[in-house]
Amino acid sequence: MMAGPVPSPQDQDPYSDRRAYPRVPVALPAFLQADGDRHSVQILDLSPGGAKLDCPANLPIGTAVILDCGTLGRSAVVRWRNARIMGVSFDSELDAREASALIDRSNAMAARLQPRE
Repeated sequence: MMAGPVPSPQDQDPYSDRRAYPRVPVALPAFLQADGDRHSVQILDLSPGGAKLDCPANLPIGTAVILDCGTLGRSAVVRWRNARIMGVSFDSELDAREASALIDRSNAMAARLQPRE
């Protein structure tokens, strides 16, 4: 290992060191199933390892959930939350094909919502 200047931890996003993948901003409607309830959520960003959601339900950290986004159903766990915004980590990572399909879908939906350009 090379020795070098080490950035101090307080300079960094507290989650950055735990993120193995870059997150991609998306805007996708989805459903979150938790404890037998189904909540309507919006996926705000996505990586192979997890997602950030806008979720009106107050689900405690550690809750096991299923994120259902039409083509994709993925079991996950709530890792953090701040008001309506929450982060989940997937039990099994998305592969590149699954991730790019969701990103493409988000881009297509955004294009449809902005026809006036």
